[in-house]
Amino acid sequence: MFRLSRHPQDVRFPPVETATPEGLLAVGGDLRPTRLLEAYRHGIFPWYNDDQPILWWSPDPRAVLFPEKLHVSRSLERTIRRGRFTVTLDACFRDVMIQCAGPRPQYPEGGTWITPAMVEAYSALHELGHAHSVETWQEGRLVGGLYGVAIGGAFFGESMFSRAGDASKVALVTLLRQLRAWKFRIFDCQQSSPHVLRLGAEEIPRREFTRHLAAAVGLPDRRGRWQFDQP
Repeated sequence: MFRLSRHPQDVRFPPVETATPEGLLAVGGDLRPTRLLEAYRHGIFPWYNDDQPILWWSPDPRAVLFPEKLHVSRSLERTIRRGRFTVTLDACFRDVMIQCAGPRPQYPEGGTWITPAMVEAYSALHELGHAHSVETWQEGRLVGGLYGVAIGGAFFGESMFSRAGDASKVALVTLLRQLRAWKFRIFDCQQSSPHVLRLGAEEIPRREFTRHLAAAVGLPDRRGRWQFDQP
């Protein structure tokens, strides 16, 4: 297994083709912004538990959603049009991460992979204008959202949470529609789930994903705090 250097000037990763069949590519290193951005540019992301070293992944196949192929069900479209929720961008990034790390029905002990170190690392990326959050509000209460990293015309979705029915779905659809308007090429879901498949996500070979990714990250960055375009 390739072990990453902790030298501040060495943020290199091995070729993604050298990952294990499960997608594990490397171990170690750190979560500095320069290393995280280098990882995402090549389709690599950290995912590990609090009692493990940093593990870096590049799965094959890769779950992606092309914004122009977004599919919204009639029932979800009705929910959006009824205005049950207010959706914002970059209003409370750290709070969204903490909520994503909290207990869920499938993980009653909490999302342990979103460690305190991860919260600090991605909050630093947010302050630099590279990481973004989407918040769903109901009666002034934060009830859903997601966060991720943007480079060029690629958005890398990291995690989402929901405390009310359809809250996270509304956040994701609203973001994807904005990304489509901004000419983003690809939304990286990392791994497949019924939730993203229903919205139009598909699994593609890693080789195809890296080809799409190279074209997307070469586009100009939309760096800084985000806001939705006015209707």
